[in-house]
Amino acid sequence: MLRLRAFRPTSEKIVKIQLHPTHPWLVTADASDHVSVWNWEHRQVIYELKAGGVDERRLVGAKLDKLAEGELESKGKPTEAIRGGSVKQVNFYDDDVRFWQLWLNRAAASEAPSAVSHATSALNSLAPATRGRHFLVICCENKAIFLDLVTMRGRDVPKQELDNKSLLCMEFLSRSTASEGPLVAFGGSDGVIRVLSMITWKLARRYTGGHKGSISCLMSFMASSDEALLVSGGSDGLLILWSADHGPDSGEFVPKLSLKAHDGGVVAVELSRVIGGVPQLITIGVDKTLAIWDTLSFKEMRRIKPVPKIACHSVASWCHPRAPNLDILTCVKDSHIWAIEHPTRSVLTRPLCELSSLVPPQVLSANKKLRVYCMVAHPLQPHLVATGTNVGVIISEFDFRSLPPVAPLPSSPGSREHSAVYVVERELKLLNFQLSNMGNPSLGSNSSLTESGRSKGDSLELLQVKQVKKPINTPVSNDSYCVLSLSSSGKFLAIVWPDIPYFSIYKVGDWSIIDSGSARLLAWDNCRDRFAILESALHTRIPVIPKGSSSRKAKEAAVAAAQAAAAAASAASSASVQVRILLDDGTSNILMRSIGGRSEPVIGLHGGALLGVAYRTSRRISPVTATAISTIQSMPLSGFESGLSSFNSFDDGFSSQRSSSESPPQSFQLYSWETFQPVGDLLPHPEWTAWDQTVEYCAFAYQKYIVISSLRPQYRYLGDVAISHATSAVWHRRQLFVATPTTIEVVFVDSGIAPIDIETKRKKEEIKLKEAQARAVAEHGDLALITVDGPQVAANERVTMRPPMLQVVRLASFQHSPSVPPFLTLPKLSKVDGDASAMPEERKANEIAVGGGGVSVAVTRFPTEQKRPVGPLVVVGVRDGVLWLIDRYMHAHALSLGHPGIRCRCLAAYGDAVSAVKWASRLGREHHDDLAQFMLGMGYATEALHLPGISKRLEFDLAMQGNDLKRALQCLMTMSNSRDIGQETVGLDLMNILNVASKKENIIDAVQGIAKYAREFLNLIDAADATGQSEIAHEALKRLAAAGSVKGSLRGHELRALALRLANHGELTRLSGLVNNLISVGSGREAAFSAAVLGDNALMEKAWQETGMLAEAVLHAHAHGRPTLKNLVEGWNKMLQREIEHARMTTTDATAAFLESLEDSKLPSLGEVGKKPPIEILPPGMVSLSQIVTMQKKTALATKGSHQEPEKLLLGAPPAATTSTDASPSPAESGQAIVPPPADSDQANAPPAADSNKPSAPFEAADLSEASVQCPADSNQPTLDAQVPESELTDSADAVAHKDSSPPAVSSGGEVAPQLQHVQETSVSQPIGNPISSPLPDEFI
Repeated sequence: MLRLRAFRPTSEKIVKIQLHPTHPWLVTADASDHVSVWNWEHRQVIYELKAGGVDERRLVGAKLDKLAEGELESKGKPTEAIRGGSVKQVNFYDDDVRFWQLWLNRAAASEAPSAVSHATSALNSLAPATRGRHFLVICCENKAIFLDLVTMRGRDVPKQELDNKSLLCMEFLSRSTASEGPLVAFGGSDGVIRVLSMITWKLARRYTGGHKGSISCLMSFMASSDEALLVSGGSDGLLILWSADHGPDSGEFVPKLSLKAHDGGVVAVELSRVIGGVPQLITIGVDKTLAIWDTLSFKEMRRIKPVPKIACHSVASWCHPRAPNLDILTCVKDSHIWAIEHPTRSVLTRPLCELSSLVPPQVLSANKKLRVYCMVAHPLQPHLVATGTNVGVIISEFDFRSLPPVAPLPSSPGSREHSAVYVVERELKLLNFQLSNMGNPSLGSNSSLTESGRSKGDSLELLQVKQVKKPINTPVSNDSYCVLSLSSSGKFLAIVWPDIPYFSIYKVGDWSIIDSGSARLLAWDNCRDRFAILESALHTRIPVIPKGSSSRKAKEAAVAAAQAAAAAASAASSASVQVRILLDDGTSNILMRSIGGRSEPVIGLHGGALLGVAYRTSRRISPVTATAISTIQSMPLSGFESGLSSFNSFDDGFSSQRSSSESPPQSFQLYSWETFQPVGDLLPHPEWTAWDQTVEYCAFAYQKYIVISSLRPQYRYLGDVAISHATSAVWHRRQLFVATPTTIEVVFVDSGIAPIDIETKRKKEEIKLKEAQARAVAEHGDLALITVDGPQVAANERVTMRPPMLQVVRLASFQHSPSVPPFLTLPKLSKVDGDASAMPEERKANEIAVGGGGVSVAVTRFPTEQKRPVGPLVVVGVRDGVLWLIDRYMHAHALSLGHPGIRCRCLAAYGDAVSAVKWASRLGREHHDDLAQFMLGMGYATEALHLPGISKRLEFDLAMQGNDLKRALQCLMTMSNSRDIGQETVGLDLMNILNVASKKENIIDAVQGIAKYAREFLNLIDAADATGQSEIAHEALKRLAAAGSVKGSLRGHELRALALRLANHGELTRLSGLVNNLISVGSGREAAFSAAVLGDNALMEKAWQETGMLAEAVLHAHAHGRPTLKNLVEGWNKMLQREIEHARMTTTDATAAFLESLEDSKLPSLGEVGKKPPIEILPPGMVSLSQIVTMQKKTALATKGSHQEPEKLLLGAPPAATTSTDASPSPAESGQAIVPPPADSDQANAPPAADSNKPSAPFEAADLSEASVQCPADSNQPTLDAQVPESELTDSADAVAHKDSSPPAVSSGGEVAPQLQHVQETSVSQPIGNPISSPLPDEFI
């Protein structure tokens, strides 16, 4: 797959370009000498300056810095005011650049058979050079600019300090003394190399006597003898070798070797790494040739002209698994990137890509052609290539998902030596690797501390590996791109050449071919030795249109290309998925000739426990994308007989033209290996899949995330982790080790406990029981089913649900360990590399404390990220306690898992929780809580309790999860400081705890602690009840009850829950005391609820009455026929009367009061003017308290009242007299007052009288004023007693809690507001049963 990764248009042509190895930074210089730093990942410009002239911003900033330092007068012209001149080279320099420059040089030197075995040992002692600063270094003709991208402060070094010679090129030296610090070498116009110290900013050494002209290029590299060398190329065409090792006599250096390389001058020089050989030097010159040199004998190996009649201006070494034969990239002033195939053999030059098809079409005008002026390949990610053109910067990406052609073989039990098979140059070879030190630091060593205070297992560098490459003497059919995979048993190896297409199956051991054929995709079953292939016919070669050919030949070639493309498309659509099985005798049999009946062509096969088949979905393709696809398909890149490009993807599904918000199509179907039938619905097409060997977990990788699911007892989605652009992964029990182009990650996975798991376990137990019974019946007959039931003890097992857990830990990356830069001006920096006090941040991140018994204890949660190997990697897996990786050059690398924070997690995920707890002694106790949380998520709550450094709060959670309730109670008592609460020996009786709490501070603290952890106490009580541990429940309950007696300590729902649990445990004495104390502190609702649970009606009424909740007391007394009903009603009405009197005192508007008085009816007598209407609200069926006359006088009063004002309302009867049933007593018999209807009322439409025996719902004045009185229609209303469930009691208590809020609405004359009459007239479906009587006439007083 070839796609455009990033593009930045510019108006000027880009002539200089460089990439940062670890950060997504790119620095460019255009033809106008403008330098720009661009973040190509986020498409942001970080910094811009005018390096060729005078940058005014930098000049003003320098003056402000001098003023801040107290320098009022300038002693001379500042260096920022010096014109830089033409920009010759740009580069980055920091700790990452320094480290990876040395790493790449040593890796290239280690390939030689005579290489020093300890060539990488010096990396361990490489101290930070820049102290967290990131320098942008610009080599101009008149000065060198060092700009710190962190502080944005710079240092300009004019050429006057470098012997007043123009600067033409530069290179950083890897080796220097402690006093010199980082060194940078500048090639001058006089043929002398001058080395500048970045600590003292003075000239450190000179290289003289070599070139007779100017120096055009510099490069440092490492020889196989571990000697640092510097090579220079000049305008005189010479290639000169210098020693870059520092010595005691550092000063003047003379050349070691001089070679005539090119006529007219050397343009550039590059180092190329060769698999199994010494590194090579690649030079390009003005004479349009490219030369290859051996670094051991420094003899010319090959000289070619990559592009005839055009000189190359950039060259890069390249090693990509998708194009194994292309080793060198170069570019000329056209629109291509050229690749050289087999530079030491056939030396074929091919166009790698056509850049015009990648840029947006609007960038290129009709008469403007794209031209490349510079190029650079990413030093650590070879799939990224950046080019500078006349239209901008183009970053191309070449199939980052391609992996090296290597497959790890299964190791024999107990063996420390491991093997892998790989393909190189049409030959199958074997790689044997193991740790070079027998005392593996990953397994732990109490005394493995280095002088710097780090443990070997926590080192920043990779572990030392001993490896040997052996030939198998088995040739392969082709040297193009291939994919290797191993069967589930490890007995068979499959090699697929997707570009041919062809496949071969080898038997591991004798390496004989047992099956082969035409196929471009192959996938193995995860459980048996069977595989699926996508059969495909041979593709017709697509002819290439030669450059400069005639129009007739071009048309013929275009027609042939269209025919070949149509034939390839027809062959792809007719290809079918076939399943074959490999038997033990080495024969291959076809199980299924075609899977699936879909008509779409297959574009992907993924093996595992299920066979995944991806289909091509029809989608619209833009003209730009179609042009790019057709261009890529027409590029022959490899030596095989096919016109398909090595970077041609049939359908990647994630092209650069696709929007990031567009979801991938549903084109992926899973099939069963047994029945070959579809399983589930269509899914989005993943880039790759990984299945656990135990068929418990699977992972589907997409562009931005990885989806992880569990497979047992049924498929269940667990979650996804945000790991983007993952290339491969390997399961190791519940650990998923993932490789990305820049990092190595590990995902710890646990499915948790779901209801389906419990149900499946129960069904399995039932099946086992039935099978046992069936076997017993078969053996002994029906008599085997006769059982004798004895005393059985119920199994008190509490199964707690546990959510899934996914935790991601980064093991390795390219970036250096972060350090804080010093906030000092650059000229005043004087600390050197050897100063240990200058790097406190790094030492703090890797500090090792020594615990008891001499055991080294890590003080960090996780280790510092290790260095990821360069390029695409194949993840082998965990063996010997380390993670093994194999890179593109077939070198094995080991990542340490020995840090206690990682080691404990790996052991717990593997299933050895006991060893994980033992290893926790090497981890600082401040990190034990984090480790315990991890073990809890993994299902090891009981084992996590043995960690010595966990907090009490986490210890309680672990004890609850592990059903260790006794320990949970001890933790709660310690956290709440309540060991002495509830004990009779300290005199803490529940009745007088209020007095005690005000006197003893420790008791106050204990009550506050219990209130803080009230929820935990309730959960502990429930857990103890569920498991039959009554003593633990009793201890927790009495402490919670003691705290509940203190005013304000517990909330309402906590007090109700406490009351239920006291009643459940038969703690009636404590429950009664809880009610009395709640009454004394004014918690009426909670006290009544507790009394209801207790079943004491008198205590319930007492709680309501003494806390002012008279409405609830009246309703309860009436419902239960309590003798205290009359007294409660009198007290309630007096309280309402006081509320009404209080409401009359409120000021009202004079106009509103006057208008309201006009609406009032005239009083019948002057005696009534000073009387206040008493208010009565009665339950239905109760005699009015103001009725003091005989029955006849009441009737006369009712008759007379029909002609008086309508404000005399009756809330206990309907507005009109109706005929009652025989079972209902008449108003005269019941003693109820009767109010006649208004004059304009229609008695025929009046509703029937309400049943006086039905209890009424509580009323309040606010309800009456809002005309929203509600009465129950059902007399079977439940009462508050101990049998009512907690939820109903809670609702009842909440329902009556708000009934005393506001008084009823009254008129200005002191009577009930007239809108109540409207309520009587309109509320037909809900009759009102509580009368409010008007004042009596004078003759009845």
